Order: sequence, then structure tokens, then C-alpha cells
Amino acid sequence: MPLIRQCFSKKQPLGQALHRKIMNDFRQYVLVGGMPQAVLAYGKEKNFAAVDEAKRRILHLYREDVSKFASGYEEKVYAVFDGIPGQLSKKEKKYTLAAIDKNARFRTYENSFIWLNEAMITNTCFNTTDSNIELALSSDHATQKCYMADTGLLVTLTFMDKAFTDNELYKAVLFDKLDINEGMIMENIVAQMLRCRGHKLYFYSRNDMQNRANHMKIDFLITENKKISPIEVKSGNYRSHSSLDKFRKKFADKIATPYILYPKDIMEKDGVWHLPLYMAMLL
Repeated sequence: MPLIRQCFSKKQPLGQALHRKIMNDFRQYVLVGGMPQAVLAYGKEKNFAAVDEAKRRILHLYREDVSKFASGYEEKVYAVFDGIPGQLSKKEKKYTLAAIDKNARFRTYENSFIWLNEAMITNTCFNTTDSNIELALSSDHATQKCYMADTGLLVTLTFMDKAFTDNELYKAVLFDKLDINEGMIMENIVAQMLRCRGHKLYFYSRNDMQNRANHMKIDFLITENKKISPIEVKSGNYRSHSSLDKFRKKFADKIATPYILYPKDIMEKDGVWHLPLYMAMLL
């Protein structure tokens, strides 16, 4: 960690050998998560099946807690909770209540989102409609993304109805073979790390079919030095970051440092700092 902090501070690459070692450890952490029972199960034999079993028990306990402490609207909490993997697997990742019930309205489910967030089961990320320094002032609470507070639990929740042997997500994460839908795992871990750093979570999303220059999506926004730093999460090889480019152009006077978090070593290109995913914990 001291060396990671030093390289982050000086914005210098770690070198391929060390970076690969850290990314390998990081991917293991993504799969195991930080729940003590899961960590203990992994520490004994490095057995992901045992880890998955421990996480399934935790998820069952979560459901029992919902029935105890969310009395009166527990069915809505179950519906929101069970829908998290499906919502995050979408390209936009915004939670669409129509997936639960075509007649669902946010006001009838708002308490469910609040309960899960305050129980520290989820991390809520609100859409902000402006890039002003006070992101909370322009946040739209009806438009939100709902991440799991522990990414290891998200991996297991995604395959809760299947046997562990069918969980191809473990192999995809370990061997850096994530496809675009599975990129939700890396976005979730970034949300988890930013939240642990004390950031409230916000994203920027605007659909403008009349003017494509205004059509953009930024995964996360954080405040740095009284300005806004946009963050894009890339789980694998990518060719462009058009939304980030448009955002930088539109809000040039309000932007601090633009970041791309990706699986490779530190690099600066065209004014954008590319950081290894694990460095999100230092932002």
C-alpha cells in the first residue's frame, strides 16, 4: 500500500510485474468481498466454493432481517433487492421500477431504497442534472443506481438461483474476461471504494435525441479542489470515451481532473488520467 500511494501521488506507473500482482489480488478481493465470514472461508483453502456458501448464508440472513425490520413493506424491499443484479447488468444501470411492476411509482418504493441504504446493504448513487460543486442541490432522487455495498455479495446474488459450479462470473473476473454486461462488477467495486472514502455517490446522465452533443453518461462525479472530477469505469479494452469528452467540453470551467479507472497501469493521455481500478480507494 505505501508503494501504491506513492505511485498514485507521483502519478508514476508501478511497472507491469507489480501491477499484475496487485490486479490479481484485487480480482480475488472483488470475488470474495469483505464480509468476515467470506474472508475467513477463503483464507483457509483459497476455495471459492466455500466462499460462495458463506455469502449465500449472509444473503439469507439479509432476507430474514428484511422480514423483521421492514415490516409492512418487506415485499417491496425484497423486490428491489432481488432486482439489483438485473438492473446493474443494463447498459444504463439506472434502476427502472417498471422491471418490478409496470405500474410501479417511485414514491411507493422510496422507503425500500432508503431502508436498504441505511441498513448498509446497498450504496445508492443519485443522478445529478448539473455539474455544480454542490452536487446534492441538483440530484434527482427518483433517478438512481443501486449498488451492493459489498461486491462479493453482488457476485453471489447474481447467481443465487444456480449452483456455484455454474457461476462463470468467477472465471470471468479472475481471468479479465468480463463482457460489457459483467462490467457491472467493476463499477460496483468502484462505488464501494468511493463510498468508503467518504464520497456521496452521484452520476451524470442526460438523454437528448435532438442534440447528440448533449447526450452523455458519466459513471461517477466527485468533488476535488472545489471542482468536479468525472470518473468513467472501464472493465476491459475500450476504444473511446465519447461521453467523457463531451462532458469535459461542456463543463470545461468546472472540471478538476477527469479519470478513467481501468485494469491497466497508470497513464495520462489527452488530459485524462487513466488509473488502475484499485486506485479508486485513493480518490
